[in-house]
Amino acid sequence: MDHPAEVPLNAFKMDFDVLPTDIDAQNHANNVRVVDWMNTAAVEHSNELGFDVPRYQEIGGIFVVRRHEIDYISPSFEGERLRAYTWPVAPIRRCLAQRRHVIVRLADGAVIARGLNHWVFVDTERGRPMTMPPVILETFDPSQWEGGA
Repeated sequence: MDHPAEVPLNAFKMDFDVLPTDIDAQNHANNVRVVDWMNTAAVEHSNELGFDVPRYQEIGGIFVVRRHEIDYISPSFEGERLRAYTWPVAPIRRCLAQRRHVIVRLADGAVIARGLNHWVFVDTERGRPMTMPPVILETFDPSQWEGGA
């Protein structure tokens, strides 16, 4: 499979299989599973960048999803191998950030879904939005990803 043209070359990628538990009554992967795959990829990318839950607790703030925008392009089926790509996009403003997602089928490169998640950085004690500290702004700066700005 070639790298999708819409995805930055340095985007985070996570491969996984469509499991029997992912399948719905229509015999394809349930749309809710697609949301979960996108969220899992975002968390794994954050972990890879050194920001796991204990690190966020140390900082006193963590990202929470505010909104999901997902286009479901093609169904996926049990046993297929998929790849989720994710990367930060759009300028980060005080407590708001955005992240893109593309999920493809590895066998043929078909796009399964595209998504844009809106995130809010919140205080871990109060649960209220807070300004991101410099270390977060630097680590998740969209300009680091080709096409991410």
